[in-house]
Amino acid sequence: MKILYVHERFGALAGAEANAFITAEQLAKRGHDIAILHGPGTGKNENGWRQVFTHTFPLSGSTAAAQTKDAVLRFRPDVVYVHKMADLDVIQALVDSNVPLVRMVHDHDIYCMRSYKYHYFSREICTRAASLYCVFGCGACVVKNNSGGSLPLKWLSYRQKKREIALNRRFDRMVVVTTYMRDELLRNGFDANRIEIHAPVPRMGDPTLRSSFSDRNLILYAGQIIRGKGVDVLLESLAKVKSNFECIILGDGNHKAHCEQLSRDLGLSDRVHFKGFIPQEELKAYYRECSVVALSSVWPEPIATIGLEVMRYALPVVAFDAGGIKDWLIDGHNGHLVPWMDRGAFAQRLDELLQNKAKAREMGENGLKLVSERYDFDGYIRDLETMFTDVAQHAAPRLSHPVSEVLTPAALAAA
Repeated sequence: MKILYVHERFGALAGAEANAFITAEQLAKRGHDIAILHGPGTGKNENGWRQVFTHTFPLSGSTAAAQTKDAVLRFRPDVVYVHKMADLDVIQALVDSNVPLVRMVHDHDIYCMRSYKYHYFSREICTRAASLYCVFGCGACVVKNNSGGSLPLKWLSYRQKKREIALNRRFDRMVVVTTYMRDELLRNGFDANRIEIHAPVPRMGDPTLRSSFSDRNLILYAGQIIRGKGVDVLLESLAKVKSNFECIILGDGNHKAHCEQLSRDLGLSDRVHFKGFIPQEELKAYYRECSVVALSSVWPEPIATIGLEVMRYALPVVAFDAGGIKDWLIDGHNGHLVPWMDRGAFAQRLDELLQNKAKAREMGENGLKLVSERYDFDGYIRDLETMFTDVAQHAAPRLSHPVSEVLTPAALAAA
């Protein structure tokens, strides 16, 4: 089978790139011909990507639609697999090509103007479908300008967001990672019969590694330190923990300085240590001493793969009930799922595991069993392969509908 990947970057960068690369690598090993239509390079492992993607079609300049059509005509794929791609000219050209289309939904970009379903000021999780409320109620049409322009803010078009949703509804399959993400698509009018859940499989753990669950009472956080990850809320929770503990916070981000100051203000400096980013291999040293992993995200995580990863090492997790985390974190079984932003409850659950190491070990082993049975890598690749085959064989031709047919007059008037 000939599979054309589509992604906005080329090379290693973050989770989306890691997923695109590893699935393409495994499908190539199974005899499939893999190509990629892509945006700018990342400068990281680009040679490795060139070995996996036997044909590369770079997007450049203002002729993205023509370049997309050219790539489809030259490669003649049996199916197109779109990862992250915000350029609607590219998406429109793919829809018009009538080639079977699959889209991987990594996050909330497709249906949320803010892209994270979370209000920056109130920190409330949005439970609405995309509508004019996004403009007049949420103010999501004005966002931070990360493109390097002279102005700190920029305007987003509601009409373009509705166009993006309408185009993606015409894909033959939408691949999501959790039931939460499926429900978000359903909320925005996607066909339930075209949505499949294929959770990304985390790195394999070291089967010989187990924590000592020592009296050190080590609490571990690993991830970005940005506002949505709730490290500040974690610190406020730690201030309520009654047990003696040490907390290691691994990672960097634009909220780190604020959190370091908050830690000092809360009197936690002697127990909370910010170590910055460390290589993956060095994490094992912390896993050997860890008693519980804290996942403090307050934005709706699509899945939070760090939780799946630490379960490979038989570690219990305490997390806020935000987004797709509940797909793999079963309260009282492999950790604790805490009501959103409830600092007191978060502290109480940490205390329970620090004071009852036998229970912490049991929950950790439950997590290892769950992740081993439910998130099998070979099964994940086989399921993707089966889906691509089914879509290639049974996708119905798409009729050409102007976007105006799927937008309301009010939506068309908004920009």
